[in-house]
Amino acid sequence: MLINCTAYQNGRKLADLPTEEIGTYLRLPGCFVWVALKDATPEEMASMKAAFGLHELAVEDADHGHQRPKLEEYDSDMFVVMHLIEESNNRLKVGEMHVFVGANYVLSVRNLSEQNLLGVRARCEREPKMLAKGSGYVLYALMDAVVDRYFPIIEKLETELEALEERIFTKGAARSNIRRLYQLKRKVTVLKHAVAPLMEAAGKLQSGRVPEACAGSQHYFRDVYDHLARSSASLDSIRDTITTAIQVNLSMVAIDQTEVSKRLAAWAGIFAVATAFAGIWGMNFKYMPELDWRYGYLFGLGIIAVSSGFLYWRFRKARWL
Repeated sequence: MLINCTAYQNGRKLADLPTEEIGTYLRLPGCFVWVALKDATPEEMASMKAAFGLHELAVEDADHGHQRPKLEEYDSDMFVVMHLIEESNNRLKVGEMHVFVGANYVLSVRNLSEQNLLGVRARCEREPKMLAKGSGYVLYALMDAVVDRYFPIIEKLETELEALEERIFTKGAARSNIRRLYQLKRKVTVLKHAVAPLMEAAGKLQSGRVPEACAGSQHYFRDVYDHLARSSASLDSIRDTITTAIQVNLSMVAIDQTEVSKRLAAWAGIFAVATAFAGIWGMNFKYMPELDWRYGYLFGLGIIAVSSGFLYWRFRKARWL
C-alpha cells in the first residue's frame, strides 16, 4: 500500500506525485524522490523496481521478508534492513523496515508493523538545510527513528527485571520467578537480534569507505551507532543479570527442597524410634521383661513418648523442624 510519494529539490518539497511520474522527477537536477510503502505487494515492488532500477536480489529479499538487519551495497545503491519492535500482549512483535537508497531516491517499505513513521518525514521537511543533503540524510532519519524506539522497550525490561530482583528471596516465589525470567530473556534475545547486526551496518556508514549516497552524513550515522552501542550494552547487562537471577532462583528452589527433605528426615527419625520400640515389645517371646507387669504397657508408651519428644526437641533446636 502506498503511503507517500514525494519529490524534493534542494531540501524543499516539490510535490506529491503519482508513481507513474517518478521517472520525470528523477531526471531533475538536485531532486530526489522519497516513496513510502506499507506491506507492499509483489506488483508494487515490481513497479518500484522498474521506476528506480532496483537490484533484483534486494527486491527478492524485500518480497520474502524475514531478513536479519543488514546493509548491502549494489554498485552506488544500498539496501538496508531494520527490525521494528513493538510490544503486544506482553510479547515482542517483530516487523521489518526495508530501505532502498540511491543518489536520487529513497524507497522505504514497512512490513508486519503498525508503527507510524510519518513523523520522520515531517521532521525532515522541517529541516530543509539537512534534507538538502539528499537521500543519505533521509536514511539517517529513518534509522534514528527506528533505533530510538528501542529505548522505551529496554527501559521497560529493566523495570521488569528490577521488580523480579525484589521478589527473588520471597518465600515460594522461586518457580514463578524463573518462568518470568525466561520470558524476559526471550525478549532480550529478540532485541539483541535487532540491535547487534544493525550496529554493524551503522558502523559501515560512519567510518572507513562510506557509500556514495551517505557521503557527508557520516557524523549523523555516528550518532545512530552510539545509540545502538548503548542499547547493546544495556541488553548485555540485562542478560547477565537475568542469568545471575536464574541461578539464584534455582539455588532458592534447591534450598527449599533441602528444607523439605530435612523435615521429612526428622519426622522419619522420630517415627523410626517409636517403630523400633513397638517392634521390640511386639515380639511374641514367652519370657520377655515386663511382659506380665501390670504397668508394662503404660511404661512402654511412656518410653516411646519421651524418646520421640527428645528427638523432636533436638530437631527443633537444629532447625530441622
